[in-house]
Amino acid sequence: MSEKPEEKSTPAAAPKRKIGGLGRGLNALIEGSYEKKSERLVSHPVNSVGLIAVGQIQANPYQPRTHFDQEALQELAESIKVQGIIQPVTVRQTGTNTYQLISGERRLQASKLAGLEAIPAYIRKADDQQMLEMALIENIQRENLNAIEIALSYQRLVSECNLKQEELGDRVGKNRSTVTNYLRLLKLPPDIQIGLRDAVISMGHARALINIEDTEQQLALFRRIVAEELSVRRVEQLVRNGGSSASRPDAPEAQPVHDESLHVPVAELRRTERHLSERFGSRVLVKPGPQGRGEIKIAFDSVEDMQRILHILQPA
Repeated sequence: MSEKPEEKSTPAAAPKRKIGGLGRGLNALIEGSYEKKSERLVSHPVNSVGLIAVGQIQANPYQPRTHFDQEALQELAESIKVQGIIQPVTVRQTGTNTYQLISGERRLQASKLAGLEAIPAYIRKADDQQMLEMALIENIQRENLNAIEIALSYQRLVSECNLKQEELGDRVGKNRSTVTNYLRLLKLPPDIQIGLRDAVISMGHARALINIEDTEQQLALFRRIVAEELSVRRVEQLVRNGGSSASRPDAPEAQPVHDESLHVPVAELRRTERHLSERFGSRVLVKPGPQGRGEIKIAFDSVEDMQRILHILQPA
């Protein structure tokens, strides 16, 4: 009588692990380090990344940037809702469950707008001077920072962090001449600095104006640049000629920035120009024409500057 072969039991298949959808950012990688119910911080060592409650992160007192475009912040908040935080903010621990932001102010503000309770943060050790230096350098590396903001940040690094211009160039990845050119902008009259900050003139215009010693001539040529929309090359020619024609009496008055028949408010056009100038980091002019037509002009100072703008224009 033949024996019935012993049946081998097949092990039950392990249940498939459900993979969460994409778009959760770093939260998905460090999930569990933040306990939502108790709203308390789970201790994280220095030089690690962990989830930290937004209410436990204090603002950086050394933050050099005080103005943030609210429309851009809202756009970032919408992106965070979908994609999560792609790059963690950087903080230092100041006490039990309290942290101070080193860099990532926009990400923190946008996260609050997006309703996040906790965000990923890199915890590192830093004293007050390192806080200032890191905040300034991170701010300088932003693409849409205007030239005056960069110059002021350079000046603070030199004066408050006791850096020489050569050391400063090494820290921010620029040569000494570039650093010097930015610092020289702070010698311009306040009206011209404001014009550069608000993208009324470009960096090239400002660098040409620096070479005029007389303040009144600088201001006169600045007004002419704005009124006649002079190119950088034309301004350089005027400066080489001694700037004698900068304040000529027959200089035309500034033309209206829009066609009245289009009923486009000047203030709205200026807001649009400022928004675009911040977006591209260059002077932008919006010039409406008849029948709803018009043009948008984006200024650039070099081939590298043009390539930077083209990169921004490329679809994501």
